[in-house]
Amino acid sequence: MGQHNQFEPGWEVPNDGTYVEIGEHPDSANLKNPKSVHLQKGDTFPMTSHPKRKWTREKGHHIG
Repeated sequence: MGQHNQFEPGWEVPNDGTYVEIGEHPDSANLKNPKSVHLQKGDTFPMTSHPKRKWTREKGHHIG
């Protein structure tokens, strides 16, 4: 079973790290001013700024 790379608001955070909002389409990396939050494992993902957005771990961080 693979790990999730997109997370819904209210889900439990799997790993410490910085997470950013992404749009509903895979090619939506060009969002203007996406929210960015630093969360600890076990925290709950906050609401996004739009209901169709999700959270993803910011690239460049190692899973640990």
